[in-house]
Amino acid sequence: MAEIDRSKLTKQQLEKALECKTADELIALAKAEGYEITKEEAEAYLAEMANLEMDSKDLEKVAGGSQGPCWSNCPFARPF
Repeated sequence: MAEIDRSKLTKQQLEKALECKTADELIALAKAEGYEITKEEAEAYLAEMANLEMDSKDLEKVAGGSQGPCWSNCPFARPF
């Protein structure tokens, strides 16, 4: 399994990750995409994302569509 390279995540992968409700769902998604994450990493990601909403502009920044200032401070830029 590969380590997650945030610069290579697609918009679709990020959207699917946001739809996950449990750590097990996120782990299964990551595995299906060829990545391996721990339960702790999945839980941390879900906790971080629980109170955040991502509009299409933010999602584009994370998915690499824009290399604006979001990369240095954006909470969405954390790996899942």
